[in-house]
Amino acid sequence: MIIIKNYGKEYVDRGIIKWNGMYLSEHTEQMYNEQAAIKNRPTQKLQMTTNQIQSVLVEGFKNSLVIAIQKEERNLDGDYSPDVIGHIIGFDERGLFIDQQKVDFDEIRHVEIRSTPKWFNIDE
Repeated sequence: MIIIKNYGKEYVDRGIIKWNGMYLSEHTEQMYNEQAAIKNRPTQKLQMTTNQIQSVLVEGFKNSLVIAIQKEERNLDGDYSPDVIGHIIGFDERGLFIDQQKVDFDEIRHVEIRSTPKWFNIDE
C-alpha cells in the first residue's frame, strides 16, 4: 500500500488490484481455465516393477476392486494422460480390459487400488 500526495490530498494506492477491472471477462475466464488445467495436470508417479504391477493387478482382479492405472504415454507437452480408473473385467495375452477400455501390459507405468466410498459416506 502506497500513500501518494497529490495537490495537498493524500491518495492510497491499492496496487495492482485496481487494474483487475481492466481485463475483459473472456480474459479472466481464459486465465482461470489455464490455471485449472495446470492445477489438474496429472503428475508423474513412480515407475513400478513388473512384479509390483502384477501383484496389484491380481489383487484388484481377485477382489473386484477399483484400480487406477497411469499409462506410460504422454502428450506433446510431456504431460501424462489421466489415469484409467475402473474394474478389471477381463484380460488377454497382451493386456487387460478396464470398463471397456483396453490397456496393454507394456503401457502400464503405475497401478494402485482406489477405495470406493460406501453409500452411507457419500455427501450430497
